[in-house]
Order: sequence, then structure tokens, then C-alpha cells
Amino acid sequence: MTRDWLRWHEDYDTPGSSLARRLAVVRRYLGRALTEAPAGPDGHRSLISLCAGDGRDVLPVLARHDAGRQVRAVLAELDPELAGRARSAAGRLGLAEVDVRTGDAGLADVYLDAAPAHVVMVCGVFGNISREDVSRTIAALPALSAAGGFVIWTRGRGTEDTDPSSAIRAELGEHGFAEIAFEEPADARFRVGMHRLIAAPVPARRLSGGRLFAFA
Repeated sequence: MTRDWLRWHEDYDTPGSSLARRLAVVRRYLGRALTEAPAGPDGHRSLISLCAGDGRDVLPVLARHDAGRQVRAVLAELDPELAGRARSAAGRLGLAEVDVRTGDAGLADVYLDAAPAHVVMVCGVFGNISREDVSRTIAALPALSAAGGFVIWTRGRGTEDTDPSSAIRAELGEHGFAEIAFEEPADARFRVGMHRLIAAPVPARRLSGGRLFAFA
């Protein structure tokens, strides 16, 4: 059965819900990443958000952060209604440097021209794709990230005996990322992580024409 992503997003508006709490953590991590990420030679920072939804985890942070309006952001979202909402929100907030693209974020070519980015958002992705696709996506992150750039990701606790976020954290380490922050509330099922690329970036062109993941 195909998930109704418009209805799924409604839970963000329920105070105290798991999604609302997760959103607060993601926004906090993003604010920190924008402050700490090194700017590019032109003084700007860049951001890529995979499966960006309506942009509510990114756009309000950019609007209020000191350097947020100078961030060149590409938000990739397959659902045209959600992408339209993100585009409208960016316009209302005066975020002229935000480019919302209606396209399949599982295909790297949708946003590859925006790489390498100082911040890569992979939120609401890992819990909806196969384990093989999780590994493939993590392996691609050094090609999407600028040197010293950040990856912010989320994962539900799942139903397995072993928390699947543990494997994600380990694989990020294997691919040259250092863990900066990780949150796993005892009274909620979500996990949010923030990692920084400490290894040398990989040329983004290696991802051209490739599929990273497909939603199950």
C-alpha cells in the first residue's frame, strides 16, 4: 500500500507528537550545522535536502539564521503537492536562494549539480528504504558533502531487537564521518544524528546516472 505522505505530514502539527519532537531536534541540529560549517570561497554555504517534503525542517531555520538567506539550498521532493508547498513557503519567507525541485531524490542526478554541499539532509529516508539502499546512500554521502560538511539524518527505532540506527552510525564512521551529535529519547521511537565529514570528499561525478534508493 502506498503511504499517503500528505496525511503523514499532518502529524507534525500535533503538539508533542513524535514527528513534532523530531522536527525540533532536526531544526536545532541544522542551526548548529549552518553556524559551524565552513563557508565556500564566495562566502556562501550550500545545502541539499533529500525527500524534503514541504521543507518545514529547513526553511524556517534558513529564515531566522544569521547566514540563512545566503545559503544556496536545493530541496528535492517527488510529491508535487509537497514540493509546491515548499516552494510557496520559500517565497513567503523571502528565501531567494532556495531551489525546490520536484523529482525523485533517489536519483542523484536530480541534485548532483548542487554538490558538494556544506549540509546534506537525509531525514525521513532511512526508515523507508531497504537495508541495501541505506548502505548505498551512506556510501554516496562523501560525494555529496563538502570538506568539513555535515550530514543530518533520522531513523525510527524499528521493531528489530537491534536498533537500526546503530548500523547507520557505524557505516557513517566507516565512510569518513565523525559523529557530532545523536539523540535517542527514551520515551520516543525517533533517532536524529549529525555527522561531519572528516575524510577527503569524493568527486560528485561518480554518482552521475546512479540510483541511491527507492522507497519500499
